[in-house]
Amino acid sequence: MNLKIKYDAVVVGSGPNGFAAAITMQRAGLSVLIIEAKRELGGGVRSAELTLPGFIHDVCSTVFPLGEDSPVFKPLGLEKLGLQYLQPQFAVAHPLDDRPSVAVQSSIEMTAAQLGKDAGNYKQLYSPFVNNWSSIRSSFLGPLHLSNYSHTKARFAIYSLSSGSHFAKKHFITKEAQALFAGMAAHSMLPLNSATVSSIAIVLNTMAHVNGWPLAKGGSQKITDALAAYFKNIGGEILTENPIYSLKQLPAAKAILLDVTPAQLIRIAGERFSPFYKWQLNRYEYGAGVFKIDWALSQPVPFTDMKSRSAGTIHLGGSLEEIYQSEDTVANKKHPEKPFVLFVQPSGVDNSRAPYGKHTAWAYCHVPNGSIKNMTDAIEMQVERFAPGFKDCILGRHTMNTSGMEDYNSNYIGGDINGGSARVSQLFTRPAFRISPYRTSANGIYICSSSTPPGGGVHGICGYYAARRALKDIFNKQLPWL
Repeated sequence: MNLKIKYDAVVVGSGPNGFAAAITMQRAGLSVLIIEAKRELGGGVRSAELTLPGFIHDVCSTVFPLGEDSPVFKPLGLEKLGLQYLQPQFAVAHPLDDRPSVAVQSSIEMTAAQLGKDAGNYKQLYSPFVNNWSSIRSSFLGPLHLSNYSHTKARFAIYSLSSGSHFAKKHFITKEAQALFAGMAAHSMLPLNSATVSSIAIVLNTMAHVNGWPLAKGGSQKITDALAAYFKNIGGEILTENPIYSLKQLPAAKAILLDVTPAQLIRIAGERFSPFYKWQLNRYEYGAGVFKIDWALSQPVPFTDMKSRSAGTIHLGGSLEEIYQSEDTVANKKHPEKPFVLFVQPSGVDNSRAPYGKHTAWAYCHVPNGSIKNMTDAIEMQVERFAPGFKDCILGRHTMNTSGMEDYNSNYIGGDINGGSARVSQLFTRPAFRISPYRTSANGIYICSSSTPPGGGVHGICGYYAARRALKDIFNKQLPWL
């Protein structure tokens, strides 16, 4: 490839936020180059044959409720470039030991009907959020900004301040509903008694009714492939296998957008930053890590609970109390004996993931940041608990501890796949407290990763708002709030 000597903008990193930033600026009429360290594009959105030939695994992300619904990606028409989303019968199932399971499907009424005395509470909680989701998304998934007031937005904001455990016990009386909420809240990778954890649970549960937590047919790589094709079609350029350790490696550009976390940001551009900004970045906190297993299976997972067999995602953790204990143990830098396990079975809805009659699945549990402990037995025991005979179905497995996760994607510092802790002080001010969190202290240099608002997730919103900021600052172009 013959690269230009100078670009309007250079984006470092080809994760969904890197692509969102690059596409936004290219669509604004600029010349943009993406530089990726790896041979494969995609950051956390890649697929590979990790276990056996013919078994396609998503190296990190598989389920994309915010990706399919993304106000950044949806207008691009990526379905014309080969991207197809598939929706399982149930977005998520939560099996329990001593009582019927709960499975969330598109219908609020059918989901609520499983919750007995909490049926009315569930409908009253989620119906307004589902009906007004686009308005809530525009107000809260991104940097803080003024928007039109509504009762539903105010209620969402108030609810979002609560801890997950407090919210579950205050709003639900049945063990089933409390456990379901706890499983959603555990996606935050924070102790369930932390402030604002309820916001994660409410958003994810709402999305299960909005779009059913879809998967990309053929693997998450298809999302990256479609984004890359779109970017190239509008004139963008991509350079792979080129890790960046210093700004001196970059071609001349008016704007530099870095899809990296604060640790790499300091290494790459620290000499350009003010002492105070570097001090802020050095105080940035990373969250818990994950230990992940991918399996090649001889048959579908033999869940005892029939709803779990038809769900894309299964929360394996039992009761609210058990999930609380698991996440609290991790927060205290220890390893739970019975970890909360997030389990995904893509081949149940996508038969292109494995040879005929065979299946794929993966799971991870939370561990202390930087942990090197092998959690295979603990995870597989949790699966066996709800799917007796599971181990007999395993044809091959591939594991990654926190070090392996970081080797795969340098943004996963210590195995933290969210780009930093989602604690309350880092929700809207990540990675530093500034008027615009996407600006650094150096003119022309911006951060566009999940270490900026609204944080982790495959949605591209961080990249869009970083590009929006750069376009206004440098090129005098104004884009709308999402």
